[in-house]
Amino acid sequence: MSSASTFIQAVELWAPSADGYLLEFQSGIFGAPAWGFANLTRSMCFGRGEGLPGRAWEEGRPILLSQLQGSLFRRSAAATSLGWTSAVAVPFFAGGTIQSVLVFFCGKAPTQAGTLELWQAQPGLDASLTLVDGAFGPGAQALEAFTRGVTLAPGAGLPGAAHHSGTAQFIDDLGAAQDGFVRAELAAAQGLVRGLAMSCGQHHGVDYVLAFLASQTLPLAQRVECWALDETGSRLQRVFAFSELNGGYSSVTASMQVPTAVSGGAIAKAWLSGLPSINDHPISEPGPPSAAASGLGATGLLAVPFLRDGQVVEVLALYL
Repeated sequence: MSSASTFIQAVELWAPSADGYLLEFQSGIFGAPAWGFANLTRSMCFGRGEGLPGRAWEEGRPILLSQLQGSLFRRSAAATSLGWTSAVAVPFFAGGTIQSVLVFFCGKAPTQAGTLELWQAQPGLDASLTLVDGAFGPGAQALEAFTRGVTLAPGAGLPGAAHHSGTAQFIDDLGAAQDGFVRAELAAAQGLVRGLAMSCGQHHGVDYVLAFLASQTLPLAQRVECWALDETGSRLQRVFAFSELNGGYSSVTASMQVPTAVSGGAIAKAWLSGLPSINDHPISEPGPPSAAASGLGATGLLAVPFLRDGQVVEVLALYL
């Protein structure tokens, strides 16, 4: 299985140049079918406000494109030739400045079989969430109309839970999560069974949450994992691991030493830096992630950290 058989089709990381004038390509996971797109991407850079990564850099907030054709996306012809339907760019900060921009490419035309959503919550006592924008698959008019019109109370639904925790939230059965997912029936009608939402932090006083809904036939990723400190605070413990290929949740307990130096793994780099990291050779990951990647034949691993009071408290790992 390659990244072409998952709802998240590709990911890439961009970082400001040494002089701060351009965004330069840092790393990516594209999969074999997208070698031409990957080669094009590696030769590019973006100024502020230029293209999708450059716009997220300039505005300092997540930017979602519900379609790539006819948009500000400079590589639209190459992306749409691969069947990619949508994209979102998320800036990550350190020391008050943007240090990297993470871009997700999602969907598979002509049957997208998933949704990509960006939510926002204004700060304050009434931290309710509303949709900024979203990309919905063919025939999902009812789900889209409801989603664009709904206001989620603080902590309600999958996006609300991610916003409340400030981390990532995963639901393996949307239809059974009536209390945790308010759009369960509408999602089920589209065959959407898995959900992942992640806090994108606060930008210019507004909190953002990114959410993905996916089907069994086009899973979100080959494997979804979460790592956090164990009770002793001396080791990272795998909180959960879910994979369509391996029958759902893993019952295997796994842990590894808290990294004190970058050891070549994306999870270690994300934990130490507080910034997303990509490993395009995931069997080189230290510890249990290497075995997981090898068993899946994964072509890459994306690690996304979540911070609380300036400290990383959780790392989400997506195998593609």
